[in-house]
Amino acid sequence: MRHRSVALVTRDPGLYAELAGFLRERRWPTVSLFPGDRIPESVGVVLTSPAEYATIDHPRVLRVSEGGDRRALAAAVAHALSAVATTASLVVGVDPGPRPGYAILAGGISLGEGVLESPEGVGAFAAQLRRRFPSREVVFRVGAGDPPARNRIVNDLLARQRTVELVNEDGTTPRGRRRPRDAQAARRIGESRGTPVRVPLIAPITPGAIANVQRLSREGSGGRLTISRSSAHRVLRGEMTLAEAVDQALVGRGRPVPASAAGPREPL
Repeated sequence: MRHRSVALVTRDPGLYAELAGFLRERRWPTVSLFPGDRIPESVGVVLTSPAEYATIDHPRVLRVSEGGDRRALAAAVAHALSAVATTASLVVGVDPGPRPGYAILAGGISLGEGVLESPEGVGAFAAQLRRRFPSREVVFRVGAGDPPARNRIVNDLLARQRTVELVNEDGTTPRGRRRPRDAQAARRIGESRGTPVRVPLIAPITPGAIANVQRLSREGSGGRLTISRSSAHRVLRGEMTLAEAVDQALVGRGRPVPASAAGPREPL
């Protein structure tokens, strides 16, 4: 590590409590200061509120709003604490699926990985990364598997004018539980060079793809229901997420939607 700690500099108690937990969860050494305090030389990056940003004297200051995105913020902090050159390109590996796995790489170093809520979540995540790395080239390497989800991801990224490569997924999917496996596969995809994609991808919706979405709906609802073929079509076309289709089917049956489904999705 080039620098050893993160400085949390704010008088905002709500933001302080949220970011203190965010830093503690990731086990980054932290110093807590008020605006105007001397910032130690060991600090690699400062987190502060938008209102206090102009009062901070440090070469690397990140403005953070309460309740804002945390995945892209984590990548920006990890990058500031690493020895990666500030000119190195970012590569985002994406393992396509109803809940795509992602991994952010720079100079061969992982800056973060996890799982997004839907294929469309990749495009929203791309916007957050652009905000955190405004002058950095970002390449999205998307696995070639799961054509319906893959095409939704690639086409959304192209519409946002992002650089996209399509990567053969052979040998990229490790064994293990699904969510960690998605992130690991995304890392391997990000480490593999792919074929540049410059035009939207088009693929027919096959009976097999519909059946797979219906299977996933059974798993996602704990076996309580299987969404209709028409709803599966809408999911595959990107008109709704799988979670929304399951919620809609539950409501249609007159059943209350469980808190885990009806509550707010994990923030980007």
